[in-house]
Amino acid sequence: MTVRQNLGELLNEVQYRGDSVVITKGGKPVAAIVDIALYENIRRMKDDFDRLCAELAAAGEQVSDGEAESLIGEAAAEARELTRKARASTRSAREAGKPLAR
Repeated sequence: MTVRQNLGELLNEVQYRGDSVVITKGGKPVAAIVDIALYENIRRMKDDFDRLCAELAAAGEQVSDGEAESLIGEAAAEARELTRKARASTRSAREAGKPLAR
């Protein structure tokens, strides 16, 4: 109801002040009014994301199941090794009484 009554004012806030307006229905956000430049950037990012997803899917189709399992296994082994090293480093620092890096 507020949007209907104040649409012109809301559009001015968005256009001239760079604000954005979130529209709610029943207390839940359902839409937004944003500057056209931001909207175009969001659309471009969505299009890029969709294109990249399609490219990844096409590339994934060229990898055999065995090769995929091998790559996943290698990545998992590397992650486990990094975790092991981080835990050992934390344990060593604790034993030496040094503050832990964050």
